[in-house]
Amino acid sequence: MLWVMYGRPFVHPNSVLVLTINGIGFFIEALYLLTFFIYSPRRLRLKIVGILAADLVFAGAVMGGALSGAHTHHKRTQIVGILCVIFGTAMYAFPLSIMSVKYMPFFLSLVSFLNGLCWTAYSLLRFDLHILIPNGLGALLAAVQLILYFIYYRTTSKDDTNQNLELPEVTPASTPVPLSAVTVEN
Repeated sequence: MLWVMYGRPFVHPNSVLVLTINGIGFFIEALYLLTFFIYSPRRLRLKIVGILAADLVFAGAVMGGALSGAHTHHKRTQIVGILCVIFGTAMYAFPLSIMSVKYMPFFLSLVSFLNGLCWTAYSLLRFDLHILIPNGLGALLAAVQLILYFIYYRTTSKDDTNQNLELPEVTPASTPVPLSAVTVEN
Protein backbone atom coordinates (compact mmCIF):
# COMPACT_ATOMS: atom_id res chain seq x y z
CA MET A 1 0.00 0.00 0.00
CA LEU A 2 2.91 2.34 0.74
CA TRP A 3 4.43 1.72 -2.69
CA VAL A 4 1.08 2.58 -4.30
CA MET A 5 1.15 5.86 -2.34
CA TYR A 6 4.76 6.44 -3.36
CA GLY A 7 3.89 6.02 -7.05
CA ARG A 8 0.99 8.49 -6.96
CA PRO A 9 1.65 11.62 -9.06
CA PHE A 10 1.10 14.01 -6.15
CA VAL A 11 3.76 12.19 -4.08
CA HIS A 12 6.41 11.11 -6.60
CA PRO A 13 5.69 12.28 -10.17
CA ASN A 14 6.53 10.13 -13.20
CA SER A 15 6.31 6.83 -11.31
CA VAL A 16 3.66 5.16 -13.42
CA LEU A 17 5.46 1.81 -13.38
CA VAL A 18 5.72 1.79 -9.57
CA LEU A 19 2.06 2.72 -9.27
CA THR A 20 0.71 0.20 -11.78
CA ILE A 21 2.76 -2.81 -10.69
CA ASN A 22 2.13 -2.25 -7.00
CA GLY A 23 -1.51 -1.38 -7.69
CA ILE A 24 -1.95 -4.74 -9.46
CA GLY A 25 -0.20 -6.47 -6.55
CA PHE A 26 -2.50 -4.66 -4.12
CA PHE A 27 -5.54 -5.88 -6.09
CA ILE A 28 -4.26 -9.48 -6.12
CA GLU A 29 -3.64 -9.30 -2.36
CA ALA A 30 -7.20 -8.00 -1.89
CA LEU A 31 -8.50 -11.04 -3.81
CA TYR A 32 -6.37 -13.30 -1.62
CA LEU A 33 -7.79 -11.70 1.53
CA LEU A 34 -11.32 -12.01 0.17
CA THR A 35 -10.76 -15.73 -0.40
CA PHE A 36 -9.36 -16.01 3.11
CA PHE A 37 -12.43 -14.27 4.55
CA ILE A 38 -14.79 -16.60 2.72
CA TYR A 39 -13.17 -19.80 3.98
CA SER A 40 -11.77 -18.85 7.40
CA PRO A 41 -13.46 -19.26 10.76
CA ARG A 42 -15.07 -16.20 12.33
CA ARG A 43 -12.36 -15.82 15.01
CA LEU A 44 -9.61 -15.46 12.37
CA ARG A 45 -11.73 -13.10 10.29
CA LEU A 46 -12.13 -10.74 13.23
CA LYS A 47 -8.39 -10.81 13.89
CA ILE A 48 -7.56 -9.98 10.27
CA VAL A 49 -10.19 -7.21 10.18
CA GLY A 50 -8.48 -5.65 13.19
CA ILE A 51 -5.07 -5.83 11.51
CA LEU A 52 -6.47 -4.38 8.27
CA ALA A 53 -8.20 -1.58 10.17
CA ALA A 54 -4.91 -0.65 11.86
CA ASP A 55 -3.16 -0.82 8.47
CA LEU A 56 -5.73 1.48 6.86
CA VAL A 57 -5.52 3.96 9.76
CA PHE A 58 -1.72 3.98 9.43
CA ALA A 59 -1.89 4.45 5.64
CA GLY A 60 -4.46 7.22 6.02
CA ALA A 61 -2.29 8.96 8.60
CA VAL A 62 0.76 8.72 6.34
CA MET A 63 -1.13 10.06 3.34
CA GLY A 64 -2.88 12.77 5.33
CA GLY A 65 0.37 13.82 7.00
CA ALA A 66 2.30 13.83 3.74
CA LEU A 67 -0.34 15.85 1.91
CA SER A 68 -1.08 18.36 4.64
CA GLY A 69 2.39 18.71 6.16
CA ALA A 70 4.58 18.55 3.08
CA HIS A 71 3.73 20.95 0.31
CA THR A 72 6.35 19.93 -2.25
CA HIS A 73 6.84 16.73 -4.19
CA HIS A 74 10.35 16.38 -2.79
CA LYS A 75 9.16 16.45 0.84
CA ARG A 76 6.27 14.05 0.13
CA THR A 77 8.66 11.71 -1.67
CA GLN A 78 11.00 11.79 1.33
CA ILE A 79 8.27 11.04 3.89
CA VAL A 80 6.60 8.19 2.01
CA GLY A 81 9.91 6.97 0.55
CA ILE A 82 11.58 6.57 3.94
CA LEU A 83 8.61 4.52 5.18
CA CYS A 84 8.82 2.40 2.01
CA VAL A 85 12.51 1.79 2.70
CA ILE A 86 11.80 0.69 6.28
CA PHE A 87 8.88 -1.60 5.50
CA GLY A 88 10.36 -2.90 2.23
CA THR A 89 13.58 -3.90 3.97
CA ALA A 90 11.60 -5.56 6.77
CA MET A 91 9.57 -7.52 4.20
CA TYR A 92 12.76 -9.01 2.77
CA ALA A 93 14.37 -9.59 6.18
CA PHE A 94 11.52 -11.40 7.97
CA PRO A 95 11.96 -14.76 6.18
CA LEU A 96 15.51 -14.91 7.59
CA SER A 97 14.03 -15.02 11.10
CA ILE A 98 13.08 -18.65 10.45
CA MET A 99 16.71 -19.75 9.97
CA SER A 100 15.60 -23.29 9.22
CA VAL A 101 15.59 -24.87 5.79
CA LYS A 102 12.69 -27.04 6.91
CA TYR A 103 10.38 -24.01 7.06
CA MET A 104 12.09 -21.78 4.50
CA PRO A 105 10.34 -22.26 1.15
CA PHE A 106 12.86 -22.38 -1.67
CA PHE A 107 10.60 -20.75 -4.25
CA LEU A 108 9.74 -17.86 -1.91
CA SER A 109 13.46 -17.17 -1.49
CA LEU A 110 14.07 -17.49 -5.23
CA VAL A 111 11.21 -15.18 -6.19
CA SER A 112 12.25 -12.66 -3.52
CA PHE A 113 15.75 -12.68 -4.99
CA LEU A 114 14.48 -12.18 -8.55
CA ASN A 115 12.04 -9.47 -7.41
CA GLY A 116 14.82 -7.65 -5.59
CA LEU A 117 17.07 -7.85 -8.66
CA CYS A 118 14.37 -6.52 -11.00
CA TRP A 119 13.49 -3.56 -8.78
CA THR A 120 17.16 -2.85 -8.13
CA ALA A 121 17.81 -2.70 -11.89
CA TYR A 122 14.80 -0.38 -12.33
CA SER A 123 15.98 1.87 -9.50
CA LEU A 124 19.44 2.14 -11.07
CA LEU A 125 17.88 3.21 -14.36
CA ARG A 126 15.89 5.92 -12.58
CA PHE A 127 18.44 6.36 -9.76
CA ASP A 128 15.73 6.30 -7.12
CA LEU A 129 17.30 5.61 -3.73
CA HIS A 130 13.94 4.87 -2.12
CA ILE A 131 13.52 1.92 -4.46
CA LEU A 132 17.21 0.97 -4.57
CA ILE A 133 17.87 0.63 -0.84
CA PRO A 134 15.12 -1.85 0.17
CA ASN A 135 15.31 -3.87 -3.02
CA GLY A 136 19.11 -3.97 -3.16
CA LEU A 137 19.16 -5.11 0.46
CA GLY A 138 16.31 -7.47 -0.36
CA ALA A 139 18.24 -9.08 -3.19
CA LEU A 140 21.20 -9.56 -0.83
CA LEU A 141 19.03 -10.98 1.96
CA ALA A 142 17.27 -13.33 -0.44
CA ALA A 143 20.67 -14.42 -1.78
CA VAL A 144 21.66 -15.23 1.82
CA GLN A 145 18.47 -17.29 2.14
CA LEU A 146 19.30 -19.20 -1.03
CA ILE A 147 22.87 -19.81 0.12
CA LEU A 148 21.61 -21.09 3.49
CA TYR A 149 19.14 -23.28 1.69
CA PHE A 150 21.79 -24.87 -0.53
CA ILE A 151 24.20 -25.37 2.38
CA TYR A 152 21.70 -26.97 4.77
CA TYR A 153 18.89 -28.54 2.73
CA ARG A 154 20.52 -31.99 2.59
CA THR A 155 21.32 -32.07 6.30
CA THR A 156 17.91 -30.94 7.53
CA SER A 157 15.51 -33.68 8.54
CA LYS A 158 12.21 -33.46 6.81
CA ASP A 159 8.88 -34.84 7.89
CA ASP A 160 7.83 -37.98 6.08
CA THR A 161 5.53 -36.58 3.43
CA ASN A 162 4.76 -40.05 2.03
CA GLN A 163 2.54 -40.97 4.94
CA ASN A 164 -0.96 -42.08 4.14
CA LEU A 165 -3.23 -39.35 5.37
CA GLU A 166 -6.69 -40.35 6.46
CA LEU A 167 -9.64 -38.12 7.05
CA PRO A 168 -11.14 -38.34 10.51
CA GLU A 169 -14.28 -40.41 10.76
CA VAL A 170 -17.37 -38.37 11.50
CA THR A 171 -20.09 -39.99 13.61
CA PRO A 172 -23.44 -38.34 14.16
CA ALA A 173 -24.18 -37.14 17.69
CA SER A 174 -27.47 -39.04 17.75
CA THR A 175 -29.01 -41.70 15.60
CA PRO A 176 -31.52 -40.20 13.15
CA VAL A 177 -35.13 -41.20 13.58
CA PRO A 178 -36.64 -42.88 10.50
CA LEU A 179 -39.58 -41.04 8.98
CA SER A 180 -41.86 -44.08 9.48
CA ALA A 181 -41.52 -43.66 13.27
CA VAL A 182 -42.69 -40.02 13.21
CA THR A 183 -46.35 -39.44 14.02
CA VAL A 184 -48.28 -36.32 13.20
CA GLU A 185 -51.07 -35.19 15.53
CA ASN A 186 -54.02 -33.07 14.48
